[in-house]
Amino acid sequence: MADTLVKICGLQDVEVLKSMKRLPLDYIGFVFAPSRRRVTPVQAAELVAELSAWEAGKSPGAAGVFVNPGLEELKELLTTVQLDVIQLHGQESAAFCREVKLTFPQVKVWKAISVAGKGQAGDPDGPGTVASYAGSVDALLLDTYDPQGSGGSGRTFDWGQIPVIQAAAEAHGLPLFVAGGLHPDNVSELLEVYRPDGVDVSSGVESGGIKDLNKMTFFVERVKQS
Repeated sequence: MADTLVKICGLQDVEVLKSMKRLPLDYIGFVFAPSRRRVTPVQAAELVAELSAWEAGKSPGAAGVFVNPGLEELKELLTTVQLDVIQLHGQESAAFCREVKLTFPQVKVWKAISVAGKGQAGDPDGPGTVASYAGSVDALLLDTYDPQGSGGSGRTFDWGQIPVIQAAAEAHGLPLFVAGGLHPDNVSELLEVYRPDGVDVSSGVESGGIKDLNKMTFFVERVKQS
């Protein structure tokens, strides 16, 4: 079985990123949507440039996180920042995702799906949602439904909903990432029970709102050793 992919999201500080270069990461995320972790294109370009000097095997891919962007916004940003992934975290339709995929064939397109607790607003029609995006995206990501925003709440969702969505994703050949409230103390349980293709973490490896190298190291070790 292939290793579980690890994405650490919300990097803003070049020095923090330099301290991470010995971690075997697969992706690093940079947030361009409204957020306390938001970066400008100039900041992102400086951060992405550091990925070429990674010390732990292959350089991680650069993922840009957007919420309901326009094609012109993406086009302008890609002239400044070399991204490997466009991660769409809003209400983007399958048609829009496909348009992004066709317009920017050099990048992968991931679509986030919001998941809430049983019976709560935000529950997706798992198989139907997955089927609607099949052929329009390269991967799906499950994150906790947040009525105040589009993710990054630091809260977990009802993991019991993963299997039905996971089965649909597998049927359509789509890798499935899980985000939402992950941290070093709960990621082993997620992997042991559900085995997603990848995990995405942000606030769970922070201390005081800043990425914490010790927490990131523990998180990555527990994922790669699972």
